[in-house]
Amino acid sequence: MLRRLPRRVAMALAGALTATLVAGTVVGIRWWHEEQRPDLARATSYAPASTERMSWTDWQAVRRTIGADLDEHPSTSEVTAFLDEAFGRDLSTSSALVESAPILNERFGFSPATLDWELLAQGPQGAVDILGFPDDTDFEALADTLESLGFARPDDEHGVWLGGADVLARVGPELTPELQFFALLPDAGVVLTSDTQGYLEEAIRSATGETEHLASVDDVVEAADSPLAAAVFTGDYACEHLAMAAADDTDQAQAEELVRLAGGVHPMTGFAMATQPGGEITVGMSFESGDVARHDADARSVLASGPAPGQGGDFTDRFDVTSATAQGPVVQLDLQPVPGQYVLSDLSSGPVLFATC
Repeated sequence: MLRRLPRRVAMALAGALTATLVAGTVVGIRWWHEEQRPDLARATSYAPASTERMSWTDWQAVRRTIGADLDEHPSTSEVTAFLDEAFGRDLSTSSALVESAPILNERFGFSPATLDWELLAQGPQGAVDILGFPDDTDFEALADTLESLGFARPDDEHGVWLGGADVLARVGPELTPELQFFALLPDAGVVLTSDTQGYLEEAIRSATGETEHLASVDDVVEAADSPLAAAVFTGDYACEHLAMAAADDTDQAQAEELVRLAGGVHPMTGFAMATQPGGEITVGMSFESGDVARHDADARSVLASGPAPGQGGDFTDRFDVTSATAQGPVVQLDLQPVPGQYVLSDLSSGPVLFATC
């Protein structure tokens, strides 16, 4: 015969069950939101807060765009042919792995021909390449491969696999320095690599949620959505390295006059230039307020439609501005490249007038 529990015991059990269900629901909601975000937004959420510049390549989408028919274990010649085709379409220049791809394919068992995506995040203290692997990746096998190549297995599963320049030299030539140290995060389906152990440790803490990630570019990353390739800068980095500060005195003087005629511009908080699946280029710039963004949408559209001091010629030689809009604090310019022009790779380094501050 079942006995009725004392009321206080029953209430305690009910409370514990409710708390468990609520916690499980919260975890489920967080997991759902994580999975629903575009890959670029998810990747940037792993980047350390000290990151200044990010370079994005959606390798899975690039393969679809090119029509590359590659299996899980392509030959090195197939990898090279794929990357040659991607380069010809200006879809590979954001990657840190292109020169390393043949050896990666042969010795490590992965390459841009098999990765889902890649985000190179660079800051003052170093760089980390954040690599998205397919869902069915065998991370234990990848760990065994790293160990066989000479990387020292860490004590902690999220620790740093120690390699260094000597290990890379033994594995093969032309490997990028960003492959000296590894971290495997199988729960996220991500591998982190870096040129310095300390910076990789910082990246691990960010990727696992122990420390803050780079948040100042969230608005422009959201606006970029799901591009094939992209360059993403913090506002401070864009103002110093992408804008007209890099131009000579003559070009700076011309730029100042063009900016005056356009009505002036304001400093950005974030910047993203992205190649979309349809081939158009979107430029996102975030500002401190919606009022500032509405002003700059007009001014920067004018600047993107005229002379290109520091680059040579006019921007219209490279693209047509098809729209300029402001939504909240974000300005978006939609650019249609002129056939044969490599807009993303050409204009992801300064001086770029319409990115001036």
